[in-house]
Formats: sequence, structure tokens, C-alpha cells
Amino acid sequence: MVRRKTLLRLAGVLVVVAAGALYATRPARVAAVPERTPDLANGEAVFWAGGCASCHAAPGASGDAKLVMSGGLGLKTPFGTFNVPNISSSADHGIGGWTTEEFLTAMVEGTSPNGRHYYPAFPYTSYRHMTAEDLIDLKGFLDTLPASDTTVAGHDLALPYAFRPALGFWKLLYLDAERPQPPQSADETVKRGAYLVSGAGHCAECHTPRDALGGLDMSRWLAGGPDPEGGDGVIPDITQSPTGIAGWSAADIAYYLESGFTPDYDSVGGSMTSVQENWAKVPAADREAVAAYLKTLMPGE
Repeated sequence: MVRRKTLLRLAGVLVVVAAGALYATRPARVAAVPERTPDLANGEAVFWAGGCASCHAAPGASGDAKLVMSGGLGLKTPFGTFNVPNISSSADHGIGGWTTEEFLTAMVEGTSPNGRHYYPAFPYTSYRHMTAEDLIDLKGFLDTLPASDTTVAGHDLALPYAFRPALGFWKLLYLDAERPQPPQSADETVKRGAYLVSGAGHCAECHTPRDALGGLDMSRWLAGGPDPEGGDGVIPDITQSPTGIAGWSAADIAYYLESGFTPDYDSVGGSMTSVQENWAKVPAADREAVAAYLKTLMPGE
């Protein structure tokens, strides 16, 4: 009897501790939204740099259909399949009804309008490094794109990954992880490139290896690694390592992003194809900035 009471007390303590931990890691919201009229031209540039069409257009879409953010792509990972949502301008099926504050909260905190954690298959861990102004401009541009009434199924995840509240603990570990920054002495072109790579371009989401919990290994920033979608392919090192792109000039990198051709006359392939197609639509100065930053990036930085 005494032992049973002890076990019940222990169970009660554990429930209280668990409830407190879940409360402490509840979804967060952005603190403030600056006043701004969206700059749609900049919003379009951010849209292409951010690769929105690569994931959120319908699978196999081409031409103007790539501007319909109807979702439906299934991302197969070691954790299960993440089904990419509709982010079109539809108020009922997409994000057309979202406020600017709700959009920034999703992009910066990984929190949905109904107060749930988003899974980091949505790369808010990178997008949170963008300025509020760029995010507001992006939302403005997305609102000009066609609406879609496509309904996308929920994610197909096994336990424990299907227990969404546990993402609060994941965020405690990884959300605020600092990203390598260029030195203060770097010129504005290099700093712009670092901003694009770390934020909108979310290059680290594929080019930086991950640990067992899916967090980025910051000690191997952009050093390549296994395909995060669980495929057999390897994502290349894009640092100045001998096994990376040390042999490429800044002009080579910028031209690759524009044309898809490498210095040794090969062409882009795999999942990088759509990324390159997006970056071909980004202003040339931004492709050159990314190239300038990558040329400063030594292995292990």
C-alpha cells in the first residue's frame, strides 16, 4: 500500500513536471510588426531566393503554374513524410487570410495562426534570419499570386515524431543556434551574400549535415552530407574545402546559379535543378553576393 502511494505521488510529480515543461516550451509569437507598405518587386526577388515554388507549387508544375502555391509535394524523410501545404492566396485553403503578424510568426517562430508548432521541414530556422521588411514584402507578393482550393493531407509521421507539442523542446535546442557570420571587416557584398545564404536561400538546410534529432551541425557549416530527405544521394560541400568548391571562382559560382553550368562543363542535376532555376530569376547582384560570400567560407567556419 505504501509503495502504491509512493508510485502515485511520483507519477503525479512527473505529470506536473511534464505539464510545466510543455507550458515553458509553448509556441511563441513575434513581439512586434513594423509599419510597412509591401515592396512587391523586392517581395518577388525574395520569393525566388527563398525557393517557395520549389516546394509549394504542385509536383511537376511548369511555366505559370509554378506561381500557384497549391502544395501537395511529399517530402520523405527518416522521420516520416511531410506533405507541403497550400500557401496560395486562398483565404480558405491557403494563407490569403493570414495577417502580417501571423505570417511573420510562422516564418520567425515556427508557430501557426492556431498556435501550434510547425515542423522544421518548413525551414523557419533559416527564414527567422531574414529581416521583417523582407518578410513583409514576401507576404505582399504571395498575396498577388493565384488562389488555389487544393486541400493537402496532414503529415504522415510515426510516434514520437507525431507528438507535435514536443517540438517545443526541439526549438529549445536548435531554434536560436547562432550561424557563422562574416567578419565585421567584410565588404557589403560579402555580408549581403551571408544574409541570403543563411536566410532566404536556406542553403544550410541541405548543405549542412544534421544530428540524430534533425538539428544542423553548425561545426560543419555548408560542408555537405547525406540527403536530408533520406535518399541515397549526397549533398555537396560548398565551402572552400578541396572537396568542395575551392576550385571555383566567384564568377563560376554566380554563373552556375544563373545558367546551371559548372566550370567543368557539367550541368545542374537532382533537387538543385529547381533551386538553380529560382536563382536565375534573382537579381544578378544577389547571385554575385552569394558567390562572394562562399569564396570566403573556409572549412569548419
